[in-house]
Amino acid sequence: MGRKWTMVAIILASLLVVPVGVSYLMEGLRSAPDPPTTLSWAPEIPIRHVNVDGVNLRYIKVGQGPPLVLLHTLRTQLDMYQKVISELSKDFEVYALDYPGHGFSDIPHVEYTPELFINSVAGFLDQVNVEDATLVGESIGGSIALALAARHNPRVRRVIAVNPYDYDQGRGLRRSSAIANLLFGVNDVPILGSTFVRLRQYPVFRKVMEGGVDRKDALPPALLGEMYEVGNRPHHYQAFMSLVSHWAEWEKLREEYAKIEIPVLLVYGDHDWSRPDEREANHNIIPGSQLQTVSGAGHFLSLDAPRPLTQLILVFSRAE
Repeated sequence: MGRKWTMVAIILASLLVVPVGVSYLMEGLRSAPDPPTTLSWAPEIPIRHVNVDGVNLRYIKVGQGPPLVLLHTLRTQLDMYQKVISELSKDFEVYALDYPGHGFSDIPHVEYTPELFINSVAGFLDQVNVEDATLVGESIGGSIALALAARHNPRVRRVIAVNPYDYDQGRGLRRSSAIANLLFGVNDVPILGSTFVRLRQYPVFRKVMEGGVDRKDALPPALLGEMYEVGNRPHHYQAFMSLVSHWAEWEKLREEYAKIEIPVLLVYGDHDWSRPDEREANHNIIPGSQLQTVSGAGHFLSLDAPRPLTQLILVFSRAE
């Protein structure tokens, strides 16, 4: 009897050891992408860098007018706004940046808590000396913008929070698709979670990203390919796993929203992962906030519905 269970244990251990070993081998064979010298979708816009608390952040600046700062979603990069930047730059001085551990910014060995992102964006605003800025943020970008407003950051004049990621203990992404629910459900499981991430393949990544749009063709293929390759940068997957492990903390930011004293526009895609009651809860918490819903749009609203979003930004930023 003892020998039987010993053999079962050996077989089970082997079943685990093999994929773990293969995952490390695959990770070791991946090639990290070279940082692009130009933007594929706008080569005329120069790529810039700024140091914030010892972390080198990639960003762009284009246009003239009042400052408008674009804050992207989790596991993406500034290029998510490629469909709106050209039009917005006709009326604004537009800034967009990659967060730490995202895009082609540095990947520091830290915990990727909401505070890291909030402090990094605040530091960015200080370093580039932006004043009276309108912050437009999608997903965690919206939550970051609302947190800065709640903390009365002196450089922030108004906020447009698009599909803010501040509900369901931060598990909203698991609502996007069955495969996303599986992958992120095992993130914190020892050994298994990191093994799944190291075994990542482009078709799976693409499927997860498609869960963020109402129309699959809204995702530019070149952007999908670059974001997948970005995941091959050293320590990128560990940074993303850390972010996921701190998801629950994003919902806690809502406790601060009642302190907001500046104009806020909440924008949701009608196919966003959030539910109507969660959207209405934010509207009720934030004093004087406005709420708009965009039809035919998912979580990545700037890709799904760039024209309606641009129009909402223009109208809200001009209102007194």
